[in-house]
Amino acid sequence: MSHPTAGPRYAVVIPTLARDTLADCLAALAAARGPRPDEIVLVDDRPDPEPGALDHALSVLGDLRARTTVLTSGGRGPAAARNTGLRAVAAPWAAFLDDDVQVGPHWCDQLVRDLAGAGPDTGAVQGVITVPLPGGRRPTDFERNTAALARARWITADMAYRTEALKQVGGFDERFRRAFREDADLALRVLDAGWRIRRGRRTTRHPVRPADRWASLRAQRGNADDALMLRLHGPDWWHKAVAPRGRIRSHLALTAAGVAACALAAAGRPRAASLAALGWAAGTAEFAWARIAPGPRTRDEVTTMIVTSVLIPPAATWHRLSGLWRHRGAPAWREVAP
Repeated sequence: MSHPTAGPRYAVVIPTLARDTLADCLAALAAARGPRPDEIVLVDDRPDPEPGALDHALSVLGDLRARTTVLTSGGRGPAAARNTGLRAVAAPWAAFLDDDVQVGPHWCDQLVRDLAGAGPDTGAVQGVITVPLPGGRRPTDFERNTAALARARWITADMAYRTEALKQVGGFDERFRRAFREDADLALRVLDAGWRIRRGRRTTRHPVRPADRWASLRAQRGNADDALMLRLHGPDWWHKAVAPRGRIRSHLALTAAGVAACALAAAGRPRAASLAALGWAAGTAEFAWARIAPGPRTRDEVTTMIVTSVLIPPAATWHRLSGLWRHRGAPAWREVAP
């Protein structure tokens, strides 16, 4: 499906779980001024898609509906979904969007300018992400974590890749089953292959979606992906990816202190158990306050921070150790580079 555009030709690939945000994402894309994409590839990544579930979202596309293809990827995660979409793309550039973003009113124009300004050695051009935060109060822990996307490198919330570069490195690594680190892994492989990645000028909004009390606890699953990054890119991958190291070392220490306190108490060593418990309590209190202090400090937020600050260190430890075990045989990516 090919339609001429002024300037570099591009396709848009959007993996989705058919969330309510998809219609707003597609409506913003349809309203954006500038040369239209050759095609839009919407990849439904639910394990068992319901017929007609995307009809409302597709209805907002207007004349772009004729250029839109809907594929399925079997619930294997966003990396696999993007690869599924990429295989259907014929344009020289593939612009990846998440289904919970809203491109700016001049996004198509700005994207084409970004791509036209890309040199022959440029493999990707990143968009500028903005995260609107509520006014009149401090942001919650979840809102602050979402706002960090505006500073993140290479996130596929809005990232245009040269399809040649993607094919050279084998696309996204489908072992990353969550929307976490698969973008950094791909960018590191593209850079190592000799391409450049530059920041463009197009803008895209990433609203903060509603979240329940346990969102930060579920996010600890990403520690398993960090373990895979360690195997693929070495112990300094944090530095290469310009990614925050996080608190994994502190989480490991807190978990060890908690386990030691229980074990020492069971072994009949109350004094040693008390010291270990004191260390655990002090570390947990510091962690909780670090999350509470910059926030709104409402009763609900404080309660959430206290409860999850107790649970996050063992959850992070479990996911990190299970990830190290699961990916223990993964070779560095250069050893299997296509």
